[in-house]
Amino acid sequence: MGDARAQLDNLAWDKNDEAWEISQKRLRRRDTCELADSLVGEKFGRPATFSPPLIIGGYNILYKVQVEGIPSDVYVRLPCPEWVQFPIEKTLHEGATTRYVREHTEIPVPEVFYHGGRSELGPFMILQHVENHGLLVDRIKTPNLDADVTSILDPNISEAVLSDFYGKVARCLLKISQLSFDRIGSLSENVDSTFSVTGRPLSKNMNDMLQLANIPRSVLPPENTTYDTTNDWYVALAEMHISQLIFQHNDLVTTAEITKDHRLSCFGFADDSWSAQSKSWSSQLSRAPSNLGPFKLWADDFRPGNILIDRSDEIVAAIDWEFTYAGPAQFILDCPWWLLLEVPESWKPDIDDWTEVCNTRLQTWLLAMESAEKDIGSDTLPFLLSVHMRESWETGRFWLNYAAKNSWAFDTIFWKYLDEKFFGLREEGVAQGDLWKTKINLLTEKERAAMEPFVKWKMEDKKERKLVDLGPEEAKRRLSEALFD
Repeated sequence: MGDARAQLDNLAWDKNDEAWEISQKRLRRRDTCELADSLVGEKFGRPATFSPPLIIGGYNILYKVQVEGIPSDVYVRLPCPEWVQFPIEKTLHEGATTRYVREHTEIPVPEVFYHGGRSELGPFMILQHVENHGLLVDRIKTPNLDADVTSILDPNISEAVLSDFYGKVARCLLKISQLSFDRIGSLSENVDSTFSVTGRPLSKNMNDMLQLANIPRSVLPPENTTYDTTNDWYVALAEMHISQLIFQHNDLVTTAEITKDHRLSCFGFADDSWSAQSKSWSSQLSRAPSNLGPFKLWADDFRPGNILIDRSDEIVAAIDWEFTYAGPAQFILDCPWWLLLEVPESWKPDIDDWTEVCNTRLQTWLLAMESAEKDIGSDTLPFLLSVHMRESWETGRFWLNYAAKNSWAFDTIFWKYLDEKFFGLREEGVAQGDLWKTKINLLTEKERAAMEPFVKWKMEDKKERKLVDLGPEEAKRRLSEALFD
């Protein structure tokens, strides 16, 4: 794990991993596999037979089932216990989103035959099996036989091959960009087979906060909350960063000085003055999307590792639409974080090297996007992604939105890429732990007064390594005090 990524709570991680090991044994048992084929047989009204092996992904476990009289197999797809913190909510929203994308775009997406929140197996999806020759990521990553090694882009890949693959994914993003919504939130399917934005924007970061840091779920946005404006969602994101600082008990902060850096970055981001600062450069750029929408579909997990291809390297399916929601249009106007396959905060040797390498590969991506825009017809698109993505990288907006969506990358990105751009230059050579001193003026008098008591509490709190499970009311009270509500 790269130094740019803040530490997860290793006690919470270990606890969930140990529980998952127990759950795996149950999910692999013959009687569980028989429940999978029984569910399929019940839904299709035909005899069905489980066909091993199981497939275990990052968030899901899949049972392949043969249905009598149907030429193609189907998958029963279940959320992995312990890893998925909102199993019913995730499944219902993902089923609706997958169907919506399949119905409203030309992106190849597996058919969702059935999905529901309750069965003998728990929440489930029954999906079409799509014949394929593997994942797109395997064609562009550095060759490595160890499945546990994180994929990175092959540095020796030819420009022509990379451009071809980038172009195919760019076409998918252009089709996604044409979908519009009037609210920020997750999709649900109505009884008449129409779709509405009815749930909170369920994100991968929210799942990680519970799974990997033991953050109380009561401090997250309520389940049925949607947002009318982009600003409202940015405020919610900022408050979740503050929640992580307050409630992650182990491993996040080690010294009083680093705790002050974290606290100041969180409150500096929560202060809306960064958007005012951006006006000095935004007036020369492409017109920014409205705060009031329309909003665009954003998929946290859309990446080459979730794209299936055939023997001719054509895309046959974009899979795994979990943690996808109608979000700020700004998100899709940023260049993709996955151009190098690995996230910037975990890149080796460091995030500076990621930035340098990404800057080179970005030029290939932008040329591929421009070509895709020309093929589709720029006059049919709501905006030119290539133009906005180039400006996003050059102005630093990419880092602003990336930090907003990723709590464990937030602090490093704030101090490295956002602070001086939005709040003014600081002296050279300021060490970690002293950064907060350069921007203490960002805090209100009340926030400054609260700094030392908060740091003292965090330093005392971390002395005993344990998992703290706060009740909903106590957790909300602590968050409200920190936010001065």
